[in-house]
Amino acid sequence: MPWGNYYIDSTEKGFRKNRRETSLGTLAHLTDEIILEILGYLNVKELLTLGFTSQVLYCFISFEELWRQLTIRKFNGDWWWYGTWKLTYLKRSDPKYDVDSFIKPAINVTHFYSDILFQPFLYSSTGMDQFLGIETIDRRSNLSIDEFNTNYAEKNRPVIITDVVTQWSAFQKWTMKYLLEKYGDINFRAEAIDIKLKNYAQYSVNTLDESPLYLFDKKFGEKCNGILEDFFIPEYFCQDFFNIFGQSRPDFRWIIIGPARSGSTFHKDPNSTSAWNAVISGSKKWIMYPPDILPPGVFTSADESEVTSPVSLMEWHFNYYKETNKSKIRPLEGICRAGEVIFVPNGWWHMVINLEDSIAITQNFVGLHNLSNVLKFLREKPEQISGFSSDSWPSCKTIHETFCKKLQEVYPGLLEKLELHNDSHKDKDNKPSVWEQIKKPDDAEKGFTFNFSNND
Repeated sequence: MPWGNYYIDSTEKGFRKNRRETSLGTLAHLTDEIILEILGYLNVKELLTLGFTSQVLYCFISFEELWRQLTIRKFNGDWWWYGTWKLTYLKRSDPKYDVDSFIKPAINVTHFYSDILFQPFLYSSTGMDQFLGIETIDRRSNLSIDEFNTNYAEKNRPVIITDVVTQWSAFQKWTMKYLLEKYGDINFRAEAIDIKLKNYAQYSVNTLDESPLYLFDKKFGEKCNGILEDFFIPEYFCQDFFNIFGQSRPDFRWIIIGPARSGSTFHKDPNSTSAWNAVISGSKKWIMYPPDILPPGVFTSADESEVTSPVSLMEWHFNYYKETNKSKIRPLEGICRAGEVIFVPNGWWHMVINLEDSIAITQNFVGLHNLSNVLKFLREKPEQISGFSSDSWPSCKTIHETFCKKLQEVYPGLLEKLELHNDSHKDKDNKPSVWEQIKKPDDAEKGFTFNFSNND
């Protein structure tokens, strides 16, 4: 139970002292976090033995995150889900292990209070309804390319486009049943593990994890014969200057599959690229902040090379979402539903959480609208460049120079045009922030404009 219950229980007649002290002995002087840290160094036999010494220690050694890490370290993704990480580990270790005999009435441990042990249950059993209702990201249909470039690409502003993905054959075909029939025995990447799709599907529909494993695979096009024929790049995002790298371009395309509560914590997309994310089934809640606004609960180093934020998406919602309603600068929020695609502008902080079982495709790209930012990133932050194969690029310091040379060869005069454009905007002191530009009425946007048409 959470510590808040202690203050209620302690006023009741017949209350005995907190069982933590009597059950843990000297260990009671340690915080729950430190106890779990110590338990993380023990092997399975030691954990199971320790669990027999007291009811409170049994609660600690049953903490699911301990068994999740043990399972992943030993078996990677080669396991079948049996409802909990502990049972999954034990059954994978010994196929003769009787799972049914293990499932028995839970041990009733009274007067033991621990927030850290209670929170995963709280977060996994709480729905997202209380965090929904606000949708401030523009939603557009029948959007012309010129409108997209003028109102969103140039202004570096997100938008949900509602009538593109429905034209894909993937939108009609890609149910989980269909994907399992076609690709069930193929290994996909899910965070730090490689797991067969059929094993992941069994896990995803039955897990009660606070932060479920998230399938996010960049090589699905190579592994799944014919799958790339089921969708096309929306016309708004066809221009991609990284294409000039050919096979040595950075990672850029992923299939994404996950259950409710899975998703991505706050981050910026790599190499200052923009992205599009198309939902084929399910729905995703997006929370987005402009590049110059740090989300609450997120902390970075000066150059943003290191980012610290709550590990759990639900933890962030419980602890920080209310702050967004009180702050002067509020994020943009929206739900991208099945058949819709969202444009993610470069440099924007964004968090994404699946509201239900979801299947999606995402791609990162470099259009004319963010080419200058990408060039600047490659030049000034080579140590932060990611996604380029070390086989093709032994040193990231050469990427910027090579990119410029290729741009000159394939698009003569483009870099000079960009330089002229940037020179006309060097008055940084008078330049409004991204947020101010977003809030500025369209009819007040006058003066010099840069042509972002696809006729390059």
